[in-house]
Order: sequence, then structure tokens, then C-alpha cells
Amino acid sequence: MTFSKIAFVAADNEAAARAQVQLNHLYGAVPPAEADVIVALGGDGFMLETLHRHIDRHVPIYGMNRGTVGFLLNAYSEADLMARLERAERVRLHPLVMKAAGANGDSFEAMAINEVSLRRETRQAAKIRISIDGRVRLEELICDGVLVATPAGSTAYNLSAHGPIIPMGAGVLALTPISAFRPRRWRGALLSHQATVTFEILESDKRPVAAVADYTEAKDVVRVDIYEDRGIGLELMFDPEHNLEERILAEQFLP
Repeated sequence: MTFSKIAFVAADNEAAARAQVQLNHLYGAVPPAEADVIVALGGDGFMLETLHRHIDRHVPIYGMNRGTVGFLLNAYSEADLMARLERAERVRLHPLVMKAAGANGDSFEAMAINEVSLRRETRQAAKIRISIDGRVRLEELICDGVLVATPAGSTAYNLSAHGPIIPMGAGVLALTPISAFRPRRWRGALLSHQATVTFEILESDKRPVAAVADYTEAKDVVRVDIYEDRGIGLELMFDPEHNLEERILAEQFLP
């Protein structure tokens, strides 16, 4: 595909800012609202911000790493950018929707591309009841927290919590406990991407819990419903020799 209107957006760091100036000079640029492709310069956190910011635009996003890890980004180079864009492969991501009810009656809604996580707010462990599609599957999980991750997010917080790495296109979500105390041997579950996960916070006044969708936080929640929105598709672009599916597969064989 040939692109004629490119927007360059940069993270708030010196390397990303310098790259944006140089790429603007080499290739020209338009504002993101007018672009038919957006090139994001930064790290994984900035890529998530860019995806969220343009979630309703249906514009593909190609990232180049000017941050730290860069799992969701391509290698940085100023040469042959137009050719790289034309031969890039696309990966379609579907976000999670988090609907949370607060202890004071407030309601919160946010989207997550990586994961929705629940975490205890105080020194006391959380107590959480877990239901899948309206059926209680775990009456009480005593833990530091619990999360639901997409395949794209399975190598992030989910992996740090010892959750499974999920190949793109597998059609499943990861349900992963964070420092589970009881039941001690429960390591989580793989769920259909069509499942609705419900977390009910037990003893919420004594054991408050916060819910976070990527980086949007709701404090003192008493119930959280999570499901994948297949009606929203986000397109990431990757160089063919280093696409996201290959990265996720390779991650499973790292020492």
C-alpha cells in the first residue's frame, strides 16, 4: 500500500524528539488528524498511548523504537521509510472493555490494549470472586491482584505475573492471578476471547481494590466486568522480518 500523508508523533524524550525533527525534514509531515499512516517514535508505553489516542481513527500505526524495550515497535532507521511502510505487514488488535462500579456508586469505563488488572490498595490482601459468562468459577481468590490480558499484552504484565504467552490469532485471553495466596496452586486460566469476565470484590471496605485498564485507573471498585470489543480494530504495522507474531513466538524460547 502506498501512503501519501504521514504523521510523526514522538514520546517526551530527547531521542524521540530528535528523530521526529529529522524525519519531518526528510519525508514531510501532516497533522495526525489528516494522516493515512502514523509513525510513532518512542517506547512501548508511548505506542500504547498512540493507539489509545487514535482508537477511533482507523489509521494504521507504524512504530520505531526510540525508547527502551520496544516490543511493539520496529527498529529505528531514517533510510527508506516509504519502502518499509509499503511492505509492512499489518496486525489487527481488538481492545478489552473494562466496566467498573465504584464503592460510592460511580461507574467507570475504559479500554485496554494490553490488559485490565486489579490490585490491592492497602497492606491487606484482596478477596475477589471470579465469574465467567455469569457463572461463578472461583468463589474466593485471596491475592495481591488478578488480570485479564490480550495476546498482544500477554508478554507484558501478564508474563511478569507468570501468565502464559499467547500467540496472535489464538482466540483466547489470559486470566492470571497476581501473587495468589489461596487457592495457592491456582495459576490462572485461558478463556475464549468471547468470554465476559466478572470480578466481585469481597470485603471491599476493609480490602479496597483498584482496577487499571492499561494506564486508566479506577480506585475503590466493587465490581469489574471485562470483555473484548471485536467491533474495534487497531492496526499495527511491522517489518516482515520482525513481525509481532514472530516476536511472541520467539519470546517463548528465551532462556
